[in-house]
Amino acid sequence: MTIRELADKGIFKVVCAGDDTDREISGVFCCDLLSVVMGRGKADAAWVTVMGNINSLAVLSLTDMACIVLAEGAQMDAVGIARAETQGFTIFATDQPIFETAMQIQALLDA
Repeated sequence: MTIRELADKGIFKVVCAGDDTDREISGVFCCDLLSVVMGRGKADAAWVTVMGNINSLAVLSLTDMACIVLAEGAQMDAVGIARAETQGFTIFATDQPIFETAMQIQALLDA
């Protein structure tokens, strides 16, 4: 499934549409501790987190994950949105809990 296909499902709000929406999502990664994400995040994964700040964008870049999905009603701050737009990152948002969000994405990947 591509980032665009995930967006087209309409299940998550698109906060910022990145430059590479044809990029394949290969899995899901959930974690809010940025140092753990830096060490264990997998390239091309959809990262589900509540960390809505500029630091999460740096981690997204370092790990080469496909996109961020902000769960639990978390929001990206204005500085983060501006940086995501500049760097071409995709950010989604949902009010759902992290686990349910991850399971929903994984079900779409398994379909």
